[in-house]
Amino acid sequence: MNQAKSSSSLKVKVQKFGTALSGMIMPNIGAIIAWGLVAAIFMSPNGWFPNKNINNLIQPMLHYLLPLLIGYTGGRMVHDERGAVAGAIGTLGVIVGTTQPMFLGAMIMGPLSAWLLKKLDNQFQSKIKSGFEMIYNNFSLGILGMICAIFAYFIIGPVMDWGSHWASVGVNAIINAHLLPLANIVIEPAKVLFLNNAIGNGILVPLGIQQAAEAGKSVLFLMESNPGPGLGILIAFMLFGKGSSKSSAPGAAIIEFFGGIHEIYFPYILMKPSLIIAAIGGGVTGTFLFSVLGGGLKAAASPGSIFAILLVSAKDAYFGNIVGVLGAAIVSFVIAAIILKNDKSEGTDLATKQKEMQAMKAESKGQTMPTEESANESVKSYSDINKVIFACDAGMGSSAMGASLLRDKFKKAGINIPVTNTAVRNLKDENGLLVITQEELADRALQKSPNAMHVSVGNFLNSPKYDAIVANFKALTQVSDKPTASNQPAKSVGKLENIDFAKVKEVDFIRHDQHLGTATMATSLFNDAMKKAGKKTPVKAIRINELEDDPKHLVIITPAVKKTLATRYSDVQVVVVDDLLKDKKLGEIISKLN
Repeated sequence: MNQAKSSSSLKVKVQKFGTALSGMIMPNIGAIIAWGLVAAIFMSPNGWFPNKNINNLIQPMLHYLLPLLIGYTGGRMVHDERGAVAGAIGTLGVIVGTTQPMFLGAMIMGPLSAWLLKKLDNQFQSKIKSGFEMIYNNFSLGILGMICAIFAYFIIGPVMDWGSHWASVGVNAIINAHLLPLANIVIEPAKVLFLNNAIGNGILVPLGIQQAAEAGKSVLFLMESNPGPGLGILIAFMLFGKGSSKSSAPGAAIIEFFGGIHEIYFPYILMKPSLIIAAIGGGVTGTFLFSVLGGGLKAAASPGSIFAILLVSAKDAYFGNIVGVLGAAIVSFVIAAIILKNDKSEGTDLATKQKEMQAMKAESKGQTMPTEESANESVKSYSDINKVIFACDAGMGSSAMGASLLRDKFKKAGINIPVTNTAVRNLKDENGLLVITQEELADRALQKSPNAMHVSVGNFLNSPKYDAIVANFKALTQVSDKPTASNQPAKSVGKLENIDFAKVKEVDFIRHDQHLGTATMATSLFNDAMKKAGKKTPVKAIRINELEDDPKHLVIITPAVKKTLATRYSDVQVVVVDDLLKDKKLGEIISKLN
């Protein structure tokens, strides 16, 4: 147990360090792309449309703008606005003191300068007499900034200049020896453990910018952002997968390849860990092809979409980049197909697998997972929630999509609570907040906001916990939700005379796992009766989570299910019967259907 706890603690520390690095790069990706596009289009003489005047922007952006932005962001992460200004001042010292683009120097001096200012403020700010606050704030920042800039100029600058030179020499030697593809043996598993942003933006992007400044392009930009390995795995699931993993794979492939959200294929690998071999094989193949065919990008491709890659590809690198991506997809597909075809296990779908994992984790902690029937048991804990935030490593991509999904569920359920997304590092500790994050990041989210309510999910894009959250919020508002006139009974009462049969396009029986036979038998008998009566309205047995909240659905339920259904749905039409198999209402329903 101690060993497992130590391993978990180490993983959290690695994630925090990686996030700190990527946190300085991610907010400035747009500026890096702007520099890359200017260089790709207007650089003399290798751009698409060389222009000597616009070309004058390239070096100042590279040597001053980008490092200063990184240093400013790093300082802000440590000590808000004062730290941001101190970080920018300290970064300028390391820029002027070197001849190389100082991205790594900015990632050191930005946080370091802000940390020193924070320590100074903690020591003296509370002791300043009233009326002298501005004197202290301005001069403490100015004096410390001056000291940091001088220190960076004489000490950090020369060290980083020497280090950057040899780092560049080392990377070029690895590329020339064709050993760079071996790095994907580490990169691909690390991505699945949610270290993709830390590796890509924290390590590869700064090194890639420096290489691109010297050589005009860099293959390092492609090592983590290559969508090929994920595409191959998802295509293999499309053809050889089972259950919902097979049906959901086409949509996931589109999002991963064109949208650049790589996190969407991570659950497929976590569901079958042997598929990491396919990801590694695809990653190694892609990087090898990029290297030998002259591939490379002018700037970071973020997100890792094929569109982003093509937009920032170097003029002479399109062939190598396209072949590298396709080659990675083909190799990962072949390996994943072999693994899936030889898989003898039963097809457990993604949602079921995630639910099982969550139940086992809860059981190991002495907790119980909420069921559909007990959806209201924890309702009171939701009464103070006024905001929902999805938090992921980078604060964009998968968390934005998860927030969009829950926002849509809230809208359909009539729940007026804002849903946003952010990076874990930007979480603020506040009351009335519900934080939804990935299980791998749950510890860090809890550290950042201990007073918030926390829910962890296996996959932002497909979690059964969303329905439980909606049910709890819905239960809070159910009494006052959609009030009806006194002379017009609500349709949720379940009386036959309140049903608008003209709107009914489907009849549904709610299938509970513990009553599988009853729902299936009721569906079969009702369907047979419909055929004998010459009726064509489809009849289905579905789980409660699969029901669409729309009046075109006529749901036939027993009184035991009525309360659970009412907390989840408000627009479906409901008929309550005492017996699903032989209640007299069933015949009346059939006579009124199309």
